[in-house]
Amino acid sequence: MRIFETTIRYLGGLIASYELSGKQHQILIDKAKQLTDKMAFAWETPNQTIPWGSVDFDTNSSNLGISNIAEAGTLDLEFNRLSLYTGNDTYRRLAEGSVRTIAGLTDPLPGLAAQGIDPATNAFVGNKISWGGGSDSYFEYLIKYARLTNTDDNLFADEWHTAVDSSIKHLQSRSTVQNHLYLADRDDNGDIVHVSSHLACFHGGNWIFGGKLLNNDTIVDIGLELVEACWNTYASTVTGIGPDSFEWLAQDPFQPGDTRPNRTQIVFYIQHGFFITRSEYVLRPEVLESNFYAWRATGDTKYLARAASAVESFKKILHVQSSGGYSGINDVNNATVSRIDNTESFWFAEVLKYLYLTFDDPDHISLDKSYAPY
Repeated sequence: MRIFETTIRYLGGLIASYELSGKQHQILIDKAKQLTDKMAFAWETPNQTIPWGSVDFDTNSSNLGISNIAEAGTLDLEFNRLSLYTGNDTYRRLAEGSVRTIAGLTDPLPGLAAQGIDPATNAFVGNKISWGGGSDSYFEYLIKYARLTNTDDNLFADEWHTAVDSSIKHLQSRSTVQNHLYLADRDDNGDIVHVSSHLACFHGGNWIFGGKLLNNDTIVDIGLELVEACWNTYASTVTGIGPDSFEWLAQDPFQPGDTRPNRTQIVFYIQHGFFITRSEYVLRPEVLESNFYAWRATGDTKYLARAASAVESFKKILHVQSSGGYSGINDVNNATVSRIDNTESFWFAEVLKYLYLTFDDPDHISLDKSYAPY
């Protein structure tokens, strides 16, 4: 079982259900404890701080191998809550210790941890930097954990702030068409790669959230620009739904890792300021997640209209009449393309959650009056 996926999908689900049902059903915490006691075998020795990526629940043995900062550093919110509700601080110490280890390593750029990490040595593997898959939720959880714990320990907020400042300095990139603002990747050789993804599009909302917490209007404003660019990937396709990954032609120099677009991609780029590199939509939430934060931060009703537009696209394109469910599609720029016969759990846990919160009364679950949902 993958520790990261099990934590965010199952452990988080159990704890959130316990909280949202008024903390009445102790069985949910009992099962969360049972599950996490199994996951704890990912820390194979008492001195190990970075967990292995997966555990065989039958044998309680870890599957050894290189991990990444998203998998190792996206456990602390859930493990912290489990410690609170069980009175066992071991869970918090395990997950928090992993983040502290990552934050204590020498980064390729200030605050921007390398993506790969070896649990056997507590050392980075390679120098790739990204706000996309493999790194994304490590940065996401830094500022959320600071908000959740509200302690005098500034490590988490400071590390996030440093990462954002470095991203503004080193990763910020604008397209030559329409002047969209994106965050690029940095490859193992230190070259900027003008690539982004649906997964990475959480960053706009995360920056808005963190900027508000730190009273930093510059970060909020840049976050809003990132939201605009990611929403443009939805507004530009035939289906009204954004692709899994995309690139752009940047105002800064062409880099060795950049894709040379074909004729079709160039035509699309000239019209929209990005071109599609992976065309599928697998029910990901990040664009609507950031749209939600933008709505709550600004009150601008354009974000409500965008959420409503996404709902109509989902009903028209993704809805499976025979079952009543929703499926992914293979090409967001083709309204008649084949479906992906799968519904990911994050469709329910995140896409529908963020849509619900967008249309709900902002005072019901307020970002200003209580800790942010995770």
